[in-house]
Amino acid sequence: MKKTFIIFLSIVSVIVNAQKPSEQLNRIISEYENNQRNSFGNRQIDSLGTGILGDVSLESYQKSYDFYKSLLTKLNGVDASKLTRSEYINLELLKFVIEEQTNNFEFDAHLNPLLADAGFHMSYAGMMRNASPQNVQDYKRYIQRLRDFPRYAKQYIDLMRLGIKKGIVQARVIFDGYETTYKPYIVDSPEKSEFFKLFTKFPSSIDATTQQKLTVEGKAAIMESSRGFKLFSDFMDNEYLPAARKKEGISNCTNGEAYYEMLVRYYSTMQMTVEEVHKKGLEEVARIRKEMEEVKAQTGFKGDFKEFLHFLRTDPQFYAKTPLELLKEASYIAKQVDGKLPAYFGKLPRQSYGVEPVPDAIAPKYTGGRYSPASPESHRAGHYWVNTYNLPSRPLYNLEALTLHEAVPGHHLQMALNYELENVPNFRKRLYLSAYGEGWALYTEHLGEEMGFYKNPYSKFGKLTYEMWRACRLVVDTGIHAYGWTRQQSIDYLTNNTALSIHECTTETDRYISWPGQALSYKIGELKIRELRKKAESELGAKFNIREFHDAILSEGTVTLPLLEKIIEDYIKSKK
Repeated sequence: MKKTFIIFLSIVSVIVNAQKPSEQLNRIISEYENNQRNSFGNRQIDSLGTGILGDVSLESYQKSYDFYKSLLTKLNGVDASKLTRSEYINLELLKFVIEEQTNNFEFDAHLNPLLADAGFHMSYAGMMRNASPQNVQDYKRYIQRLRDFPRYAKQYIDLMRLGIKKGIVQARVIFDGYETTYKPYIVDSPEKSEFFKLFTKFPSSIDATTQQKLTVEGKAAIMESSRGFKLFSDFMDNEYLPAARKKEGISNCTNGEAYYEMLVRYYSTMQMTVEEVHKKGLEEVARIRKEMEEVKAQTGFKGDFKEFLHFLRTDPQFYAKTPLELLKEASYIAKQVDGKLPAYFGKLPRQSYGVEPVPDAIAPKYTGGRYSPASPESHRAGHYWVNTYNLPSRPLYNLEALTLHEAVPGHHLQMALNYELENVPNFRKRLYLSAYGEGWALYTEHLGEEMGFYKNPYSKFGKLTYEMWRACRLVVDTGIHAYGWTRQQSIDYLTNNTALSIHECTTETDRYISWPGQALSYKIGELKIRELRKKAESELGAKFNIREFHDAILSEGTVTLPLLEKIIEDYIKSKK
């Protein structure tokens, strides 16, 4: 019997060892995706609604870290040389994603869940604000989420308390005005909450008696949610803000210097050093400044560069008078771009997009515009958000570049096509890496010139302002987090080199302080895509086709820049 068992084990061992690398990889991907798909279920506290928002305790993060470390060990055991190109991309991307998640845990990033314009409480409020329950079960889930927020907030507060003890906190300076992101949700009656609006108009399929019952439950749940926001508000006022760090750079946190070096590599997706990034930024600033001076001369303005920037920031001709005027102008530009897309892209996405204002609750600290994606299964369009708060800080001369970047052919086109990828694992359909995504969106601002935009010298200067803005980011982000720059130094650098409003220079600086490294991805990604296009044009000559090149860039969805380089090399070889 013992001999038979030994033979059985030997057979199993041979089968396992003989397993093809592609089968190994697919099994690991399934393991990862099952974990992601079930993450809500795995993290729920119980099955009665409490915990529906998920478990964000330290123990939960530790469990995830252990799981990811085990997956990395398995991934490193896959023979990459025996994989197809698509499988190799799967392997490299999954490794990249998991390494970032394990690195963040090792640097205690989970103890620092707030950004200048984001946070768990804002994500929760946005989810509740965008909910559209269609039946009784949907309403019950909505009510469960309202009831669960105090527990959820308490878990984040516990993480942040540990962050205070470990010296891992945000800079105090980014929190001026931050109370507007949570205090409005503290109410003394449910009717005053924006979460109540769903209980004022029910779908016709829900009968009156049930509506009344759901409204009573909803009112009580809204007050529970309000209690969660009050917990967070008291914690911020009494504990977190007094403990927030006095200096801006992440290097002033525990292990901050090493953490920033890791973030530079992650957000560039390349082995770049802080010094290389800073130097490249200075070079780009000098190059773009020369172009800006040339465009300034075309306008006929007689003053110097500083006076020209002041003119752009203050002359009423460059600003919308109402939020609707700004939204209409953005919508008009977006439709103009739509009409030009077939000339530059062979494949266009099925999903549509709309133009909306940035929600009031987050607008004061928010950037000038952003793309808000929607997955196909949500049955919603993507949305190009335009910030209509403080209209004198939202110049029209930047609007063409902003629209190209956030809507089409920038983020909407790229993300919508990413959702439509075929024969790839699900994790890749939802993957977003800033060096690729933001690099592409910035490249499309440059493409706008070929598409016939920026005919007015002021809009051309606006385009250069946006490019300069991203070049300045290389300088100020590294300046703040590696070279000891202050908030005011960053604001001044942006103010002196771009035509961004002072308000935007300020909110952007706060964003860089709170989110180290991410701002580097735009210019680094754009430079790589422009470099690859130049290479394709040079090597293919008359065979170069702009539609085919763009389709090749977007063909595999979100990838790292080294992978993108291999994809374009393969494209060039196939054309030759």
